Amino acid sequence: MSVIAPNFTLTNPSQTESVSLESLKGKVVLLTFWTSWCPDSKRDLSEKNTLYQSMKNDDVHMVFIHVTGRDSSVDVEAWLDEMNLTFPVYSDVGTKTYDAYRCMGVPTTILIDKKQQIVATYNDQARFISIVKGLGELLD
Repeated sequence: MSVIAPNFTLTNPSQTESVSLESLKGKVVLLTFWTSWCPDSKRDLSEKNTLYQSMKNDDVHMVFIHVTGRDSSVDVEAWLDEMNLTFPVYSDVGTKTYDAYRCMGVPTTILIDKKQQIVATYNDQARFISIVKGLGELLD
């Protein structure tokens, strides 16, 4: 049984652009929830940055969500620069979106199909290759 993904609207740390799940209808969405203090998040984001830079598929939208309710004292933009991460990041409102997706830790990656149904959830111990494989299955 598939579950419809909860809608969200989030802005980037400088509040200059936003994204909503509703605006991504018809696309495969890869959501990643993360914090700056988590070693698993750092590893995961580094791998996903490489994927983000190499993906040239208009059917996939990657959304990286900083869980501000679990990581409020960091300068996100400076941290992203320090980590050489180039993907767009959006800020959760505390843990509102994180909780709506029933996340239990960071990083958590969620794959959403073109019908906006959650098809897979990967926790902090998931192997990157498993996430890439899951993403590939949605693009067949």
